[in-house]
Order: sequence, then structure tokens, then C-alpha cells
Amino acid sequence: MTELRTERLVLRPWRDADLGPWAAMNADPEVREHLGDVLTREQSDASVTRFRAEFDRRGYGWWAVEVRATGEFIGFAGLDDVEDDLPFAGVEIGWRLARPAWGHGYATEAALAVLAHGFGALALPEILAVTTAGNLRSQAVMRRIGMTRDPAGDFDDPAAPEGPLRSNVLYRITAADAAARSGNFTARRRI
Repeated sequence: MTELRTERLVLRPWRDADLGPWAAMNADPEVREHLGDVLTREQSDASVTRFRAEFDRRGYGWWAVEVRATGEFIGFAGLDDVEDDLPFAGVEIGWRLARPAWGHGYATEAALAVLAHGFGALALPEILAVTTAGNLRSQAVMRRIGMTRDPAGDFDDPAAPEGPLRSNVLYRITAADAAARSGNFTARRRI
């Protein structure tokens, strides 16, 4: 599995030691505010099993993210195939961090490394990002990494119940747009 390194972060394979902190993140209502209900420990552990299998099968997916200086697990970042029931197709970028890691620029730094990998090693023509209309923090990260909102692609998530999780926004960035910003990519690839 490819490992990505930035100035402050390591995006790496999941370890069993990550399961506890990952479960704590998924049990935090503030972390899950724009994602839905909190997860049980079993649901959280099952997600890591799925992440590992998808990465092995496709060669990309969700990396565990740790702080280089301390080795502390702080969340995840990566790429995933857009779900079949959505009104568009492609590969989506995403991230989720524990609350103590918010406000330090880690999401942006991890996302830039993921974009560099997606457009470089994977040669993707375009990468998408989706979040709820109310998730202004994630939308700010999307703009910081060079993505542009596609209002024509905004949609109501058919899997979400009525309420604040239903209305979603779509952001895009092409390989050409990313190449124009390539000076911002600081990731180094290690196999």
C-alpha cells in the first residue's frame, strides 16, 4: 500500500491500534454532525475492515492519517468511488479528523497529498468532493485545495432523511487545474 508523506503528516495503512481512536471519533456527535448518526464500536471497526479491503482491491481508498512528529492518529483522508445512487460518477476525495486536530490545516495538507497522488500516480482526469450544504468547514477546505463548486451538480442525497443532511453540494477539480497549482503539492510517494 502506498504511503503519502507531507511536511507534518503521514497517510498510511490502517493499524489495529487505530481502531480505538477511530471509534472514539465516530462516537463524537460533533465529528459526525454532517455525516449522520454516531457509530457503534462494531460499525466503526467494520468500516476499517472495508477500507482495507477496498484499498487492496482498487489500489486507492482511505488512508489513516497521523502526525509525523508524534505518531498520533488523527483521522483519515483519501479517495473513494462515488456511490452508484448519486446523480454523477467519478472518484471522490474526502477527509475526517478528530476534533483536537481541527483548525491546524491538517485537512488541507492531507487533501493536497491525496490530490497529488490521484492526479499523479493514479492519472485520474478529475476528482470530486461532496458534502452537506451546511458543512462550511469542509467546503472551505475544498476551495483551499483548488476545487470549484458545481452548483448544477448540487443534489439531495436519496439515502439521507429529510433534514440538514439531505441537501448536498458538489465540488470538482480537473487534472489540468491541479497541474496549474502543482507547486502546492508537497507529498512524496513511498511504496
